[in-house]
Amino acid sequence: MHDILDSPFMRRALELAALGEGHVAPNPLVGCVIVYQGEIIAEGYHARYGGHHAEVNAIESVENSELLKDSTLYVTLEPCAHHGKTPPCANLILQKGIPRVVVGCRDPFPEVNGKGIELLRNAGVEVLTDVLFDECRGINRRFFTFHEKKRPYVLLKWAQSADGFMDVDRVSGRQGSVMISHPDTQILVHTWRAEEASILIGKNTLINDDPSLTVRRVPGKNPLRVVLSSEPLNIHAFKLGSDEAPTLVLTNDTEGQNNNVRYVACDNVHHVASVLHRLHRENVLSVLVEGGSHVLKSFLESGLWDEARVIISDDVLGKGLTAPTIAVAYSHEERSASDTIRYFYNKS
Repeated sequence: MHDILDSPFMRRALELAALGEGHVAPNPLVGCVIVYQGEIIAEGYHARYGGHHAEVNAIESVENSELLKDSTLYVTLEPCAHHGKTPPCANLILQKGIPRVVVGCRDPFPEVNGKGIELLRNAGVEVLTDVLFDECRGINRRFFTFHEKKRPYVLLKWAQSADGFMDVDRVSGRQGSVMISHPDTQILVHTWRAEEASILIGKNTLINDDPSLTVRRVPGKNPLRVVLSSEPLNIHAFKLGSDEAPTLVLTNDTEGQNNNVRYVACDNVHHVASVLHRLHRENVLSVLVEGGSHVLKSFLESGLWDEARVIISDDVLGKGLTAPTIAVAYSHEERSASDTIRYFYNKS
């Protein structure tokens, strides 16, 4: 592997790839630069699902196509070699006579997975692989998890008070959401939502908080809203019944469609592996788990999670619902207004 090879051109390709965040799922984030005599002459990235791939956008932006015959193409992910929504990028590279290709990492998608690299090499193209390997895999950790582990990338998120409570005591029947984090942090949370394919809560959070689960405070696409419920639910009695975003209700036996709400049977909504298997079948690349304590704890106990972001307020509640605890140490933390955000990663 050549992950120690610190290529400034591949780093630029990674910067470009990140521009597609929130717009290309379930496709991967991909960036590409074309270099002639040590200078970048073209750039491209995958900007939207169904649109041109990064390599195509870069190649088409070259003003003098004759330069391609003595250029090097840097791309964060292996060029595809199959017909999907667009023609194979590897074939285009060959058609343009590009002699050298530097690849960040292989594409785990079964229709590609080494075939693009093999096609280029067999045609005489010099191909260097695994350049900035960890970074190139990292930017597409959702995509790799989906194809290698056959489940969505799972990100857990909750806010808790300084004394460890994530909600007020609901025994009195109190309803309505309780804002623990600072308003500025809530805007950041909406940014996180825009970066994920779906957002998931349980029935209790739906009833108690009646959330919208949208990205209304920031620009971006609303994620698919997912609700777990073993009992029949009339989602149109809640905000999730609005047409702001599609809503998927995973139930034990109900199937059907009602406007923007779809009811889909899951083997067991109380079993995390079953839920993730169903979401994988729905082609959901990632899921942001936002609610409540029971659902969050079930994900933590299952071990089927990849990342957690815990927002800790400087304020205290004194009593209430105890927040979950994570067995692993946090990777790093940062301040957001009067909150501390701790980031955890599950390496297992």
